[in-house]
Amino acid sequence: MQNYFKKILIILIFFLTSCSSNKEKISILENENMELQMIDAYKEGYEELKKGDVIYAAKKFNEAELLFPQSEWAPKSVLLSAYAFYSQNYYDDSISELERFFKKYPKHKNIDYAHFLYAMCYYENIVDEKKDLEPLLISKSKFEYIVENYPDTDFAQDSQYKINLIKDVLASKEMYLGKYYLKKKKWVAAINRFKNILEEYETTIYVEEAIHRLVETNYKIGLIEESEKYASLLGYNYQSSQWYEQTYKIFNQDYEASFEIKKEKNSVFQKFKRLFK
Repeated sequence: MQNYFKKILIILIFFLTSCSSNKEKISILENENMELQMIDAYKEGYEELKKGDVIYAAKKFNEAELLFPQSEWAPKSVLLSAYAFYSQNYYDDSISELERFFKKYPKHKNIDYAHFLYAMCYYENIVDEKKDLEPLLISKSKFEYIVENYPDTDFAQDSQYKINLIKDVLASKEMYLGKYYLKKKKWVAAINRFKNILEEYETTIYVEEAIHRLVETNYKIGLIEESEKYASLLGYNYQSSQWYEQTYKIFNQDYEASFEIKKEKNSVFQKFKRLFK
């Protein structure tokens, strides 16, 4: 009887071991099958992206992520989905994908790219900077984040370039408002706008004109010493500039300027598209 139970026990152990082994094999096969399906979906999405069908491409990238979320291809699929939307100006959809990426993959090696693409979505979404500054200001803060947190990357260099362009736009708005107030004889408001350019946007092309306008405005309201102070500042830093010649004319009424101020229209919004590979 004792031998009988031993045989039963051996058979039971063999059966359980066999079942466990089969389950492991099935699990491995299922994972391999899911990974193959994921790779197929990813490849299909990539091909459709190259063809320009970004909606279908994004769908396939999302499918790839869902099929095998623990794979290294999953976060890459999210980024390509975001880029697909961005490439055809679906900025809100791209932003949604990127926000999901930040939440699910905060430590991913390509997080710097994700932040740059996120900033670009707001940058490209600028429709009329004279009416709506929000996208401009948001993109500026996002680019500044990249420069601060990823200073040794190519994205930091590109971001700094974009920041400089954005500052030019913001300075131009300050200049526009300052001259508007000047025309309306709202002297204090005009002076504050011109000072903002010197304090906030000192690296922009509008600094020379801002100093000249401060000379001009202060002179008009009788603050001669203040006007002379800014004239000296302009002469010390930009004596060869056209705006210095205009300033010189304020204090020398008989002087005739030998030039005309040329208005420059700078194209600020240049698309930057980088395919994530």
